[in-house]
Amino acid sequence: MRAYPTPEQVAVLNRTFGCVRLAWNKVLAWRKTRYRAEGLRTSYAETDRYLTELKRDPDLGFLREVSSVPLQQGLRHQHTAFVNFFAGRARYPRYKSRQRKQSATFTRSAFRWREGRLYLAKMMDTPLEVMWSWPDADPASVEPTSVTVSREPCGRWYVSLAVDVPVPEQAPATGRVVGVDLGVKDFAVTSDGEKIANARRLAGRERNLARYQRRMARKKPGSNNRAKARAKVARAHRKVAASRADFLHKTSARLVRDHDVIVIEDLAVRNMVRNRRLAKAISDCGWGEFRRQLEYKAARYGRHLIVIDRWYPSSKTCSACGHLLTELSLSTRAWCCPSCRTLHDRDVNAAKNILAAGLAVSACGGDVRHPRSPRAQSSLKQEPQPARAGIPALRSRE
Repeated sequence: MRAYPTPEQVAVLNRTFGCVRLAWNKVLAWRKTRYRAEGLRTSYAETDRYLTELKRDPDLGFLREVSSVPLQQGLRHQHTAFVNFFAGRARYPRYKSRQRKQSATFTRSAFRWREGRLYLAKMMDTPLEVMWSWPDADPASVEPTSVTVSREPCGRWYVSLAVDVPVPEQAPATGRVVGVDLGVKDFAVTSDGEKIANARRLAGRERNLARYQRRMARKKPGSNNRAKARAKVARAHRKVAASRADFLHKTSARLVRDHDVIVIEDLAVRNMVRNRRLAKAISDCGWGEFRRQLEYKAARYGRHLIVIDRWYPSSKTCSACGHLLTELSLSTRAWCCPSCRTLHDRDVNAAKNILAAGLAVSACGGDVRHPRSPRAQSSLKQEPQPARAGIPALRSRE
């Protein structure tokens, strides 16, 4: 939800952001130096003790002027980031920049929530004005466990509340299954033949964004005019991101609401964006975020999400008879099967094959509850047979 701090609160929060950023960068540099010199990993308790040493440094005495809770929470987040990195779930943690999004997390010992009013540490006298975003919920009845205050590069302030909520009820069964083929021309094509158009959020605002960036480049570095120009560039990016997020949430929610089983491909987006001709278009689609939303929404409402092997030739396989083409160029949008003479739309045919392959994975005992786990795709990887083997044809579509 949006926040509107007073000038005095802005000064305190900006000072807190700076200290959180400094503690993160100092501890991260110490971690890297320690690992290179001694080959040892660093625990959270060790980083906490190192933070205490930093506060004792006369040159860093200002770290004691802000609440210690956001500093400790920043170190906890950094430790979690390293755990995810070593587990292969995230990339290596990076240094924080003052030009990017700034945030600070407060736990229960550093804030008070009284009758819908938020009081933060070091400024308990005046509540932080927030705009409540849930008209159906009473803010006085909410009991947050933690509060995160953030400032976007465009200058907007936000407050996020972490609240314990009951597990939502399972959605009623619909008896429908669907395969989804993601693309650039059409964002998604389903096995039912529905084509979800790609609105190309970034392309629609690219001219304005380029104009704002040229204006910023002409400003003197470090000047107030350059800061204002940078904020305009950030606002343009925020509008693109908000529009894309709205589209992804609506699309993923509709698929989860209307289907019991959803089958998608395991796309290697990080490798695909290395294509310099398609990198911007692929990034504008947001496939990775779309899959993440499908995963947590399906788990929340009792749906099943199946992720099939990325190497399965869904576009080159005939969904009617299982014939596999030797080659199929990307420019070919429709093709006729040489075996059964069925005319296929490339994307619809791929979606049908994705659905059939996903049902085969489920029938072979693949774990559909954890799409990222190795078991979810083991059924396909253990069969070094032709792609059409073991994949049932959708006879009902004939």
